[in-house]
Amino acid sequence: MGTLSKDQRSTPIKSGSKTKNQKLFILHGWTYSTDKWDPFLKILKRNDYELELLKIPGLTEPLDEAWDISDYVQWINAKIGEKKTTLIGHSNGGRVAMAFALKYPNKIEKLILIDSAGIRDKKLSTKLKRFIFYRLAKFGKNITSSVFLKDLLYKSAGEKDYELATPIMKQTMNNLISFDLEPHLSEIRIPTLIIWGEKDKITPLYFAEIINKQIRNSKLIVVRGAKHSPQFTHPKEVFNCISNFILKQFN
Repeated sequence: MGTLSKDQRSTPIKSGSKTKNQKLFILHGWTYSTDKWDPFLKILKRNDYELELLKIPGLTEPLDEAWDISDYVQWINAKIGEKKTTLIGHSNGGRVAMAFALKYPNKIEKLILIDSAGIRDKKLSTKLKRFIFYRLAKFGKNITSSVFLKDLLYKSAGEKDYELATPIMKQTMNNLISFDLEPHLSEIRIPTLIIWGEKDKITPLYFAEIINKQIRNSKLIVVRGAKHSPQFTHPKEVFNCISNFILKQFN
């Protein structure tokens, strides 16, 4: 596991012409707006990276039926075409990126995961939250007609995203979180960079340690002081990590 030095935190690396032909496909997390990505994307573009922040069905583009993980994998496959690419996934986007890497390893040159979802939390408190979450998903309408009580139940389950989702996306979320990637991670042999916020409470740091242990050809870098989205709060630091990885792979 690595951490960022003072120089890495403060000085962006100029990538130059070596990266002009390096296409990056980026999968955002569970969000309905990508505005927060703009400063980070500007840094990448200033350093000659060709990139595409994909609009994800159900979140930043329409979806008319519930999907599962395999649907998202096939969607990515159609988007990136035949050329090998570097795939970046944040949070839920990381979950989908890892699933794609398992299905189509020959289409990814390098994999970059930022505070990725896809690992089931084994702690008792999280199991209790998950139980409440599934009860809500199945019986929510019958539990109570009180908006206040429903909101309290959703918050106790730790699933604000679920509360705000459409019925189609509620089912989609159920489908996605029911698939645990941990037993399959050792099958990923692609060079993988894992970037994680030190203070992430949504996907805790020990998730990163599990992913790092299971994916043999991987490196974990912890961004000190960052939470779940270091690319927003520490964009230069995250860029430096990615640029080093793409140009040099691992030290």
